[in-house]
Amino acid sequence: MLFFGELRSLTRIQRNTFTACFLAWTLDAFDFFLLTFCLKAIAATFHVGVKQVAEAIFWTLAMRPLGALLFGAMAEKFGRLPILTVNIVAFSVFEMASAFAPTLHSFLVLRALFGIAMGGVWGVGSALALESLPAQGRGFFSGLLQEGYVVGNLLAAVLFGLLFSHLRGAGWMANWRVLFMVGALPSLLAFYLRFKVEESPAWLASRDLRHGAPRLQFDGERLKALWMASIAYLPSFFFLVLLMTAFTSLSHGTQDLYPSFLLDRGLSDSRVGLIAAIANVGAFAGGIFCGALSERLGRRRTIVLAALLAIPMVPLWAWSHSMAALAAGGFLMQFMVQGAWGIVPAHLNELAPGPVRAILPGVAYQLGNLLSSRNAVFQAAYAARYNGGKLNIALSGTVALVALVVAIVTALGPEAKGASLADATAP
Repeated sequence: MLFFGELRSLTRIQRNTFTACFLAWTLDAFDFFLLTFCLKAIAATFHVGVKQVAEAIFWTLAMRPLGALLFGAMAEKFGRLPILTVNIVAFSVFEMASAFAPTLHSFLVLRALFGIAMGGVWGVGSALALESLPAQGRGFFSGLLQEGYVVGNLLAAVLFGLLFSHLRGAGWMANWRVLFMVGALPSLLAFYLRFKVEESPAWLASRDLRHGAPRLQFDGERLKALWMASIAYLPSFFFLVLLMTAFTSLSHGTQDLYPSFLLDRGLSDSRVGLIAAIANVGAFAGGIFCGALSERLGRRRTIVLAALLAIPMVPLWAWSHSMAALAAGGFLMQFMVQGAWGIVPAHLNELAPGPVRAILPGVAYQLGNLLSSRNAVFQAAYAARYNGGKLNIALSGTVALVALVVAIVTALGPEAKGASLADATAP
Protein backbone atom coordinates (compact mmCIF):
# COMPACT_ATOMS: atom_id res chain seq x y z
CA MET A 1 0.00 0.00 0.00
CA LEU A 2 2.85 2.38 0.83
CA PHE A 3 4.50 1.61 -2.51
CA PHE A 4 1.43 2.40 -4.62
CA GLY A 5 0.40 5.34 -2.47
CA GLU A 6 3.74 7.08 -2.89
CA LEU A 7 3.79 6.45 -6.65
CA ARG A 8 0.20 7.69 -7.05
CA SER A 9 1.21 10.98 -5.45
CA LEU A 10 3.45 11.77 -8.43
CA THR A 11 2.45 13.53 -11.63
CA ARG A 12 2.84 11.72 -14.95
CA ILE A 13 6.06 13.59 -15.75
CA GLN A 14 7.48 12.86 -12.30
CA ARG A 15 6.68 9.15 -12.70
CA ASN A 16 8.30 9.07 -16.14
CA THR A 17 11.38 10.84 -14.84
CA PHE A 18 11.76 8.59 -11.83
CA THR A 19 11.16 5.47 -13.93
CA ALA A 20 13.82 6.49 -16.45
CA CYS A 21 16.42 7.22 -13.75
CA PHE A 22 15.59 3.95 -11.98
CA LEU A 23 15.99 2.01 -15.24
CA ALA A 24 19.25 3.79 -16.08
CA TRP A 25 20.78 2.75 -12.76
CA THR A 26 19.27 -0.75 -13.08
CA LEU A 27 20.67 -1.41 -16.53
CA ASP A 28 24.02 0.12 -15.63
CA ALA A 29 24.28 -2.29 -12.70
CA PHE A 30 23.05 -5.17 -14.87
CA ASP A 31 26.00 -4.66 -17.21
CA PHE A 32 28.44 -4.41 -14.31
CA PHE A 33 27.25 -7.52 -12.49
CA LEU A 34 27.31 -9.68 -15.61
CA LEU A 35 31.08 -9.51 -15.19
CA THR A 36 30.98 -10.84 -11.62
CA PHE A 37 29.01 -13.92 -12.71
CA CYS A 38 31.36 -14.62 -15.61
CA LEU A 39 34.76 -14.30 -13.92
CA LYS A 40 35.59 -18.00 -14.17
CA ALA A 41 34.41 -18.29 -17.77
CA ILE A 42 36.40 -15.24 -18.83
CA ALA A 43 39.47 -16.59 -17.03
CA ALA A 44 39.12 -19.85 -18.97
CA THR A 45 38.86 -17.99 -22.29
CA PHE A 46 42.04 -16.01 -21.67
CA HIS A 47 43.84 -18.91 -19.90
CA VAL A 48 44.45 -16.99 -16.65
CA GLY A 49 43.25 -17.20 -13.04
CA VAL A 50 40.21 -15.52 -11.51
CA LYS A 51 42.49 -13.07 -9.70
CA GLN A 52 43.76 -11.71 -13.04
CA VAL A 53 40.23 -11.26 -14.40
CA ALA A 54 39.11 -9.66 -11.10
CA GLU A 55 41.38 -6.77 -12.12
CA ALA A 56 38.55 -5.84 -14.49
CA ILE A 57 36.37 -5.11 -11.45
CA PHE A 58 39.16 -2.92 -10.09
CA TRP A 59 39.50 -0.91 -13.31
CA THR A 60 35.76 -0.45 -13.63
CA LEU A 61 35.49 0.89 -10.09
CA ALA A 62 38.71 2.91 -10.31
CA MET A 63 37.56 4.85 -13.38
CA ARG A 64 34.09 5.66 -12.08
CA PRO A 65 35.17 8.88 -10.27
CA LEU A 66 36.43 10.28 -13.59
CA GLY A 67 33.04 9.54 -15.13
CA ALA A 68 31.21 11.15 -12.20
CA LEU A 69 33.30 14.31 -12.59
CA LEU A 70 33.11 14.43 -16.38
CA PHE A 71 29.41 13.69 -16.84
CA GLY A 72 28.44 15.59 -13.68
CA ALA A 73 30.19 18.76 -14.91
CA MET A 74 28.47 18.44 -18.30
CA ALA A 75 25.12 17.93 -16.54
CA GLU A 76 25.58 21.20 -14.63
CA LYS A 77 26.24 23.04 -17.90
CA PHE A 78 23.99 21.30 -20.45
CA GLY A 79 21.28 19.79 -18.25
CA ARG A 80 20.67 16.49 -16.49
CA LEU A 81 18.52 14.89 -19.19
CA PRO A 82 20.72 15.09 -22.34
CA ILE A 83 23.84 14.05 -20.45
CA LEU A 84 22.13 11.06 -18.85
CA THR A 85 21.05 10.01 -22.36
CA VAL A 86 24.63 10.23 -23.66
CA ASN A 87 25.80 8.38 -20.56
CA ILE A 88 23.50 5.41 -21.21
CA VAL A 89 24.53 5.08 -24.84
CA ALA A 90 28.21 5.25 -23.81
CA PHE A 91 28.13 2.42 -21.27
CA SER A 92 26.07 0.26 -23.66
CA VAL A 93 28.66 0.74 -26.42
CA PHE A 94 31.54 -0.26 -24.14
CA GLU A 95 29.59 -3.28 -22.87
CA MET A 96 29.14 -4.49 -26.45
CA ALA A 97 32.80 -3.82 -27.23
CA SER A 98 33.81 -5.88 -24.18
CA ALA A 99 32.08 -8.89 -25.73
CA PHE A 100 34.52 -8.77 -28.65
CA ALA A 101 37.73 -8.18 -26.66
CA PRO A 102 40.42 -10.41 -28.26
CA THR A 103 42.80 -10.42 -25.27
CA LEU A 104 42.69 -9.92 -21.52
CA HIS A 105 44.58 -6.63 -21.89
CA SER A 106 42.03 -5.21 -24.33
CA PHE A 107 39.22 -6.49 -22.10
CA LEU A 108 40.66 -4.60 -19.12
CA VAL A 109 40.97 -1.41 -21.20
CA LEU A 110 37.34 -1.68 -22.31
CA ARG A 111 36.15 -2.29 -18.74
CA ALA A 112 38.03 0.84 -17.67
CA LEU A 113 36.20 2.82 -20.37
CA PHE A 114 32.95 1.20 -19.25
CA GLY A 115 33.78 2.40 -15.73
CA ILE A 116 34.02 6.01 -16.93
CA ALA A 117 30.57 5.77 -18.49
CA MET A 118 29.14 3.91 -15.49
CA GLY A 119 30.50 6.53 -13.11
CA GLY A 120 28.30 9.29 -14.45
CA VAL A 121 24.94 7.56 -14.21
CA TRP A 122 24.36 7.61 -10.44
CA GLY A 123 25.15 11.28 -9.84
CA VAL A 124 23.32 12.65 -12.88
CA GLY A 125 20.37 10.26 -12.53
CA SER A 126 19.85 10.82 -8.81
CA ALA A 127 20.03 14.60 -9.26
CA LEU A 128 17.46 14.48 -12.09
CA ALA A 129 15.14 12.17 -10.12
CA LEU A 130 15.29 13.81 -6.69
CA GLU A 131 15.17 17.38 -8.04
CA SER A 132 12.00 16.43 -9.95
CA LEU A 133 10.19 14.79 -7.01
CA PRO A 134 8.47 16.34 -3.98
CA ALA A 135 10.33 16.43 -0.67
CA GLN A 136 7.59 14.37 0.99
CA GLY A 137 8.44 10.69 0.74
CA ARG A 138 11.99 11.37 -0.44
CA GLY A 139 13.35 8.59 1.77
CA PHE A 140 11.06 6.05 0.11
CA PHE A 141 12.01 7.19 -3.39
CA SER A 142 15.68 7.26 -2.43
CA GLY A 143 15.43 3.63 -1.32
CA LEU A 144 13.61 2.62 -4.47
CA LEU A 145 16.02 4.51 -6.73
CA GLN A 146 19.12 3.01 -5.12
CA GLU A 147 17.65 -0.47 -5.43
CA GLY A 148 17.80 -0.10 -9.18
CA TYR A 149 21.36 -1.31 -8.58
CA VAL A 150 19.98 -4.39 -6.86
CA VAL A 151 17.45 -5.03 -9.62
CA GLY A 152 20.34 -4.89 -12.09
CA ASN A 153 22.16 -7.52 -10.04
CA LEU A 154 18.96 -9.57 -9.90
CA LEU A 155 18.54 -9.42 -13.69
CA ALA A 156 22.16 -10.48 -14.15
CA ALA A 157 21.60 -13.40 -11.75
CA VAL A 158 18.43 -14.51 -13.53
CA LEU A 159 20.02 -14.26 -16.98
CA PHE A 160 23.08 -16.17 -15.78
CA GLY A 161 20.99 -18.86 -14.08
CA LEU A 162 18.62 -19.38 -17.00
CA LEU A 163 20.91 -18.98 -19.98
CA PHE A 164 24.58 -19.47 -19.15
CA SER A 165 24.69 -23.27 -18.86
CA HIS A 166 22.77 -23.62 -22.15
CA LEU A 167 25.30 -21.59 -24.15
CA ARG A 168 27.84 -23.98 -25.58
CA GLY A 169 29.65 -21.73 -28.04
CA ALA A 170 33.39 -21.13 -28.09
CA GLY A 171 35.73 -18.45 -29.38
CA TRP A 172 33.81 -15.37 -30.43
CA MET A 173 30.53 -16.98 -29.35
CA ALA A 174 31.68 -18.06 -25.89
CA ASN A 175 28.88 -18.04 -23.31
CA TRP A 176 30.13 -14.95 -21.47
CA ARG A 177 30.48 -13.01 -24.73
CA VAL A 178 26.83 -13.68 -25.59
CA LEU A 179 25.74 -12.35 -22.17
CA PHE A 180 27.76 -9.19 -22.72
CA MET A 181 26.06 -8.71 -26.10
CA VAL A 182 22.70 -8.84 -24.32
CA GLY A 183 24.12 -6.23 -21.96
CA ALA A 184 24.26 -3.70 -24.81
CA LEU A 185 20.45 -3.49 -24.98
CA PRO A 186 20.15 -0.65 -22.38
CA SER A 187 20.95 1.84 -25.15
CA LEU A 188 17.28 1.51 -26.13
CA LEU A 189 16.41 3.42 -22.95
CA ALA A 190 17.76 6.54 -24.64
CA PHE A 191 14.60 6.69 -26.77
CA TYR A 192 12.42 6.66 -23.66
CA LEU A 193 14.45 9.51 -22.17
CA ARG A 194 14.16 11.50 -25.39
CA PHE A 195 10.38 11.36 -25.67
CA LYS A 196 8.94 10.70 -22.17
CA VAL A 197 11.12 12.63 -19.71
CA GLU A 198 11.54 16.34 -18.99
CA GLU A 199 14.49 18.28 -17.64
CA SER A 200 14.98 18.88 -13.91
CA PRO A 201 12.88 21.89 -12.78
CA ALA A 202 15.72 22.98 -10.49
CA TRP A 203 18.22 23.01 -13.35
CA LEU A 204 15.78 24.87 -15.64
CA ALA A 205 15.28 27.49 -12.93
CA SER A 206 19.02 27.97 -12.56
CA ARG A 207 19.40 28.26 -16.35
CA ASP A 208 16.65 30.89 -16.53
CA LEU A 209 18.32 32.82 -13.73
CA ARG A 210 21.64 32.75 -15.56
CA HIS A 211 20.02 33.93 -18.78
CA GLY A 212 17.98 36.61 -17.04
CA ALA A 213 20.85 38.28 -15.16
CA PRO A 214 23.58 40.51 -16.63
CA ARG A 215 26.09 37.91 -17.82
CA LEU A 216 29.37 39.30 -16.49
CA GLN A 217 27.90 40.33 -13.18
CA PHE A 218 26.09 37.06 -12.68
CA ASP A 219 29.07 34.96 -13.74
CA GLY A 220 31.37 36.87 -11.40
CA GLU A 221 29.00 36.56 -8.47
CA ARG A 222 28.30 32.92 -9.25
CA LEU A 223 31.98 32.03 -9.50
CA LYS A 224 32.69 33.78 -6.21
CA ALA A 225 29.74 32.05 -4.53
CA LEU A 226 30.77 28.65 -5.91
CA TRP A 227 34.36 29.17 -4.77
CA MET A 228 33.32 30.14 -1.25
CA ALA A 229 30.86 27.25 -1.09
CA SER A 230 33.52 24.80 -2.29
CA ILE A 231 36.04 25.95 0.32
CA ALA A 232 33.45 25.81 3.08
CA TYR A 233 32.26 22.37 1.95
CA LEU A 234 35.66 20.64 1.66
CA PRO A 235 35.58 19.06 5.16
CA SER A 236 32.11 17.65 4.49
CA PHE A 237 33.21 16.47 1.05
CA PHE A 238 36.14 14.54 2.54
CA PHE A 239 33.75 13.09 5.12
CA LEU A 240 31.40 11.90 2.36
CA VAL A 241 34.29 10.28 0.51
CA LEU A 242 35.22 8.40 3.69
CA LEU A 243 31.60 7.39 4.23
CA MET A 244 31.20 6.17 0.66
CA THR A 245 34.47 4.24 0.85
CA ALA A 246 33.03 2.31 3.77
CA PHE A 247 29.68 1.86 2.00
CA THR A 248 31.19 0.61 -1.27
CA SER A 249 33.51 -1.74 0.64
CA LEU A 250 30.45 -3.22 2.32
CA SER A 251 28.38 -3.66 -0.84
CA HIS A 252 31.14 -4.91 -3.15
CA GLY A 253 32.61 -6.96 -0.32
CA THR A 254 29.36 -8.92 -0.07
CA GLN A 255 28.51 -9.07 -3.80
CA ASP A 256 31.41 -9.27 -6.23
CA LEU A 257 32.95 -12.62 -5.22
CA TYR A 258 29.83 -14.20 -3.76
CA PRO A 259 28.90 -16.04 -7.00
CA SER A 260 32.47 -17.45 -7.10
CA PHE A 261 32.10 -18.46 -3.43
CA LEU A 262 28.89 -20.33 -4.24
CA LEU A 263 30.41 -22.03 -7.28
CA ASP A 264 33.33 -23.16 -5.11
CA ARG A 265 30.78 -24.83 -2.81
CA GLY A 266 29.91 -27.13 -5.72
CA LEU A 267 26.58 -25.51 -6.60
CA SER A 268 25.42 -25.56 -10.22
CA ASP A 269 25.13 -22.41 -12.34
CA SER A 270 21.34 -22.45 -12.04
CA ARG A 271 21.47 -22.75 -8.23
CA VAL A 272 24.01 -19.95 -7.97
CA GLY A 273 21.72 -17.77 -10.08
CA LEU A 274 18.75 -18.69 -7.89
CA ILE A 275 20.54 -17.87 -4.61
CA ALA A 276 21.80 -14.59 -6.04
CA ALA A 277 18.28 -13.76 -7.20
CA ILE A 278 16.85 -14.47 -3.72
CA ALA A 279 19.57 -12.31 -2.16
CA ASN A 280 18.66 -9.47 -4.48
CA VAL A 281 14.98 -9.77 -3.61
CA GLY A 282 16.08 -9.26 -0.01
CA ALA A 283 18.21 -6.30 -1.06
CA PHE A 284 15.30 -4.69 -2.92
CA ALA A 285 12.98 -5.12 0.05
CA GLY A 286 15.61 -3.81 2.45
CA GLY A 287 16.31 -0.70 0.40
CA ILE A 288 12.67 0.30 0.18
CA PHE A 289 11.89 -0.59 3.80
CA CYS A 290 14.87 1.26 5.27
CA GLY A 291 14.47 4.20 2.90
CA ALA A 292 10.89 4.66 4.09
CA LEU A 293 11.93 4.02 7.71
CA SER A 294 14.49 6.83 7.47
CA GLU A 295 11.61 9.30 7.14
CA ARG A 296 10.67 8.37 10.72
CA LEU A 297 13.98 7.49 12.39
CA GLY A 298 16.23 9.83 10.42
CA ARG A 299 18.89 9.03 7.84
CA ARG A 300 21.81 8.40 10.21
CA ARG A 301 19.98 6.28 12.76
CA THR A 302 18.50 4.00 10.10
CA ILE A 303 21.87 3.50 8.36
CA VAL A 304 23.57 2.63 11.66
CA LEU A 305 20.83 0.15 12.55
CA ALA A 306 20.92 -1.63 9.18
CA ALA A 307 24.74 -1.79 9.06
CA LEU A 308 25.07 -3.29 12.53
CA LEU A 309 22.35 -5.88 11.84
CA ALA A 310 24.39 -7.17 8.88
CA ILE A 311 27.03 -8.59 11.24
CA PRO A 312 24.81 -11.27 12.92
CA MET A 313 23.90 -12.55 9.42
CA VAL A 314 27.48 -13.67 8.68
CA PRO A 315 27.27 -17.27 10.01
CA LEU A 316 24.17 -18.08 7.95
CA TRP A 317 25.48 -16.21 4.88
CA ALA A 318 29.06 -17.51 4.65
CA TRP A 319 29.21 -20.70 6.71
CA SER A 320 26.01 -22.59 5.86
CA HIS A 321 26.08 -25.83 3.89
CA SER A 322 22.55 -26.31 2.55
CA MET A 323 21.16 -24.37 -0.35
CA ALA A 324 18.15 -23.24 1.71
CA ALA A 325 20.37 -21.83 4.46
CA LEU A 326 22.64 -20.06 1.97
CA ALA A 327 19.62 -18.54 0.26
CA ALA A 328 18.23 -17.35 3.59
CA GLY A 329 21.63 -15.92 4.53
CA GLY A 330 21.89 -14.14 1.20
CA PHE A 331 18.41 -12.66 1.59
CA LEU A 332 19.04 -11.37 5.12
CA MET A 333 22.57 -10.09 4.45
CA GLN A 334 21.52 -8.08 1.42
CA PHE A 335 18.37 -6.85 3.18
CA MET A 336 20.65 -5.16 5.72
CA VAL A 337 23.45 -4.07 3.37
CA GLN A 338 21.17 -2.59 0.74
CA GLY A 339 18.81 -1.35 3.43
CA ALA A 340 21.61 0.97 4.55
CA TRP A 341 22.40 1.81 0.93
CA GLY A 342 18.80 2.72 0.14
CA ILE A 343 19.17 5.90 2.20
CA VAL A 344 22.32 7.08 0.39
CA PRO A 345 20.80 8.97 -2.60
CA ALA A 346 18.60 11.13 -0.35
CA HIS A 347 21.30 11.53 2.32
CA LEU A 348 24.01 12.68 -0.10
CA ASN A 349 21.77 14.93 -2.19
CA GLU A 350 20.38 16.60 0.95
CA LEU A 351 23.91 17.30 2.15
CA ALA A 352 25.14 18.65 -1.22
CA PRO A 353 24.95 22.38 -2.12
CA GLY A 354 22.66 23.19 -5.07
CA PRO A 355 25.21 24.38 -7.66
CA VAL A 356 27.17 21.12 -7.54
CA ARG A 357 24.42 18.61 -6.82
CA ALA A 358 25.00 16.70 -10.08
CA ILE A 359 28.76 16.58 -9.40
CA LEU A 360 29.54 16.37 -5.71
CA PRO A 361 27.43 13.39 -4.53
CA GLY A 362 28.42 11.38 -7.59
CA VAL A 363 32.12 12.21 -7.25
CA ALA A 364 32.09 11.37 -3.53
CA TYR A 365 30.31 8.10 -4.29
CA GLN A 366 32.71 7.14 -7.06
CA LEU A 367 35.83 8.18 -5.15
CA GLY A 368 34.60 5.78 -2.49
CA ASN A 369 34.45 3.15 -5.23
CA LEU A 370 38.00 4.04 -6.26
CA LEU A 371 39.36 3.70 -2.73
CA SER A 372 37.65 0.32 -2.30
CA SER A 373 38.18 -0.82 -5.89
CA ARG A 374 40.73 -3.53 -5.09
CA ASN A 375 38.47 -5.13 -2.52
CA ALA A 376 37.69 -8.18 -4.69
CA VAL A 377 41.37 -8.58 -5.60
CA PHE A 378 42.40 -8.47 -1.92
CA GLN A 379 39.68 -10.93 -0.93
CA ALA A 380 40.70 -13.38 -3.66
CA ALA A 381 44.41 -12.98 -2.84
CA TYR A 382 43.80 -13.52 0.90
CA ALA A 383 41.72 -16.62 0.23
CA ALA A 384 44.37 -18.04 -2.11
CA ARG A 385 47.24 -17.42 0.31
CA TYR A 386 45.75 -18.20 3.70
CA ASN A 387 42.64 -20.32 3.18
CA GLY A 388 43.33 -22.64 0.27
CA GLY A 389 41.27 -20.49 -2.11
CA LYS A 390 38.14 -20.69 0.05
CA LEU A 391 36.43 -17.31 0.37
CA ASN A 392 34.33 -17.64 3.54
CA ILE A 393 36.89 -16.16 5.95
CA ALA A 394 37.66 -13.22 3.64
CA LEU A 395 33.95 -12.51 3.14
CA SER A 396 33.14 -12.82 6.84
CA GLY A 397 35.97 -10.55 7.93
CA THR A 398 34.97 -7.92 5.38
CA VAL A 399 31.42 -7.70 6.72
CA ALA A 400 32.40 -7.67 10.40
CA LEU A 401 34.95 -4.88 9.94
CA VAL A 402 33.33 -2.70 7.31
CA ALA A 403 29.77 -2.76 8.69
CA LEU A 404 31.16 -1.46 11.98
CA VAL A 405 33.05 1.31 10.15
CA VAL A 406 29.89 2.31 8.24
CA ALA A 407 27.97 2.59 11.50
CA ILE A 408 30.66 4.64 13.27
CA VAL A 409 31.35 7.07 10.40
CA THR A 410 27.64 7.60 9.76
CA ALA A 411 26.93 8.28 13.44
CA LEU A 412 29.68 10.92 13.56
CA GLY A 413 28.45 12.76 10.45
CA PRO A 414 25.78 15.41 9.73
CA GLU A 415 22.18 14.98 8.60
CA ALA A 416 19.89 17.27 6.59
CA LYS A 417 16.71 15.19 6.28
CA GLY A 418 13.99 17.06 4.40
CA ALA A 419 16.29 19.76 2.99
CA SER A 420 14.88 21.51 -0.10
CA LEU A 421 16.30 20.35 -3.45
CA ALA A 422 14.25 22.81 -5.47
CA ASP A 423 17.02 25.40 -5.81
CA ALA A 424 20.02 24.40 -7.90
CA THR A 425 21.64 27.83 -7.74
CA ALA A 426 22.14 28.62 -4.08
CA PRO A 427 25.33 27.31 -2.50
